[in-house]
This record gives sequence, C-alpha cells and structure tokens, in this order.
Amino acid sequence: MLTVLVVTTACAGGGAKRDALVLGAIYPTSGPQQVGGTDEERGVRLAVEWANTHGGVQGRPARLETADVPRPEAVPSAMRMLRDRGARVVVGSHGSATSVAAAKVAGETGMMLWETGAVGGATPVANGGRSFFRLAPMGANLGRNAIAFVRDELAPELKPAASLRYAVVYVDDPYGRSVGKGALDEVRGSGQVLSASLPYDASRADFATIARRLAETRTDVLFAVSYLDDGVALVRALTTAKVPLVASIGTSSSFCHPQFGQRLGRLAVGMFASDKPDQAHVRPDALEPEGRRTLAWASARYQRRYGKNMSAEALGGFSNGYGLLAHVLPAATSFAPTAVARAALSTKLPRGALANGGGLDLAPPGAPDEGENRRAAGVIWEWVAPGERAVVWPALFATHAIEPLHAG
Repeated sequence: MLTVLVVTTACAGGGAKRDALVLGAIYPTSGPQQVGGTDEERGVRLAVEWANTHGGVQGRPARLETADVPRPEAVPSAMRMLRDRGARVVVGSHGSATSVAAAKVAGETGMMLWETGAVGGATPVANGGRSFFRLAPMGANLGRNAIAFVRDELAPELKPAASLRYAVVYVDDPYGRSVGKGALDEVRGSGQVLSASLPYDASRADFATIARRLAETRTDVLFAVSYLDDGVALVRALTTAKVPLVASIGTSSSFCHPQFGQRLGRLAVGMFASDKPDQAHVRPDALEPEGRRTLAWASARYQRRYGKNMSAEALGGFSNGYGLLAHVLPAATSFAPTAVARAALSTKLPRGALANGGGLDLAPPGAPDEGENRRAAGVIWEWVAPGERAVVWPALFATHAIEPLHAG
C-alpha cells in the first residue's frame, strides 16, 4: 500500500523564526472518496493559513504535513510517517472507516485525532475526550435529527402522526451502523412505529427486494443511510416498485450530495437529507460576529484559489480546523496531546462562532458521547426543485421553506 506524504508549510511573516508547530493531516485525496477528502483537506489548509496570517499559534508558525489515505488499510503507515515528521496531533479523516483506524492508532501511540468530517465510527478503543475528538456531527445525531425532523416538522402535515410507520435502511459498515442506530433509537425512544430495520451490503445489495420489503411492511417514512450509487439505486427501485412513501430522508453521503439531485432529477424533489451545511447555504446573519468574519475570509480565498464555493467538506475542514488552531491550541499549556485534550475540553464556543454555524462543546471522558462535539453544525436539506437543494431546518439556519413532499 502506497501512502503519499506531502509537506505544506505556511509561516507567519516577519520577526525571528521559531520552530514550527507540526500538525498532521490524513485525508483520502485519491481513491473513491477523493473529491470530499480533497475538499476537506483544502479547508484545513486554509485554517492553517489563517493561523499563520494572524500571528501563528502561541507565536509559532503552524506547519501542516499531510498523508493521502485512500483506504483504511493505509492509516497505520500514514500515522507512523506523520509521527516521524513530528506530528502528535492529527486532523482528519473524512471517512468513517478511516476514522476508526486512525482513532485506534492515536490511542495506542500517544497521538490525538481531531476528526473534522467523518460522522461514524466511534468505538471503545477511540478514547473519546482523551485522544479522539469529533468536531463534525456524530453519526447517531444525524440519524436522530432526521427522525425528529420528520416527527416534529413533517408529521403534522401528513397522515395522523400516531399511525406513521418508520423504516431504517442502512449500509452495513461503521458509517451506516452509527447513523442507523441513532435513527432507530429515536424511533423507538419517542414511541414511533418501526416497520423495518434493513441493513445491506453496498457491494451486493438487491434494492428491488428491499423495496418489496418496505411495501410489505406498509412503511410510510423511509430513512436511508447510503452512499451515492446505492442511494440512487434505492430510490430508483422504490420508484419502479411504486412504494407509497409519504416521506423519504437520507443523510450525508448520498441524499444531500449534488450528484444525487443531478442523477435523479425530478425523482429527488421533496426528499430530505440530514447533514452539514456548505458555504452557499450558510446564512451570515445567523452567525456570531467571529463566524461571519471567518466565513467571509475563507470563502473569498477558496473562491480565488479553486474557482468555486466551499462544499460542506471544505467548510467543515476549515471551521473545525480553525477551532483547533484559533482556540484550542492557543489555550494549551503545551502541544502534547494530553495538554491539548485538556484545552479542548475547557474551550467552549457558542453555536455560530464557527464559519459553518457550529460551536465547540466537547463531551468529557466517561460521558455517553465522550469526545463528541455537542455544538456541531447539522441541518436538514430538501431537494426543492430538480437539481436544486436548500436548507429547511432548523429555522435559524433555513434558507428556504419546507416544500410539499414527493411521494415515492
């Protein structure tokens, strides 16, 4: 397995030179997740640039060393390489399976993983609140938010809420299990009717069979945790089978993806997704002054450099990297992972302080959600027209009203 290591150094100008603070980064910049991974890494690079143009970190320039991890199997060698280059704190990783592997290595080797994008994969070996922190929404919370949105916002407009039957279909991997479990817990915990829980293997799923199962169980509301190709295949199978759904909602790796709407066209209209916001759909007036300033700074530079707006991955990389570089590291008594962890747990930022609308409130060791960010930025998207999506919930961040649903 080839792991590519690239060194990026951006130093603050002027004054005597000081030893750089080395920050590691692992993202898939090649392979099947390279688009999102590249965007997320670009966002982190901007956060390092921001730090270095604003005096560095405790007066020291920050230096980013990055390793391409196209598959989880590349993680151990990448982490060793970054450690050899002086990194003890590593940001990453975009993919849930990669995050699991990196959290394990960090816990075993005295390093820290600052997760900027992956939503699934927390495990007992992750050492949450010690050597693992997740700034992106926890996968289970994306699932819970999706069910709560349907129950509280959509159900009053549908058939009697008490009679709605919910099904959860999820890819059987760390990402799918994490998000799916959150949805299942919310369905059961709030007294809703669960019609089906259907895990599947993305490499050999029979979506026609899944569609028949949803019809047989008289499912009204579908929550799907999938990747792009299988999410599109699932929707097409539901359409072919004429499954009479009254609401369909997915999550981050498929239903909210721009290509989901491009590939499905009118079939996607009225479908929802529980995910993170991108730059084009963040309302500056909903942010704190700090969030507005950094959003304007980062979006202008990203546009000049890459010729496009910041995707959810790029914005998450910048915002969550900024939280580390601008708030946590300056508060740390040293740059050892244990000291950085203490600073992370004591740093509190309100929602809207970060450019993506999030804040910072990391759960301590021993909490059920240890190491998770309780103020992570999460929204509900809707496809409101062919190829057009908008944030519709929560109300503070909504850019569009909720439109009538498309029945499957």
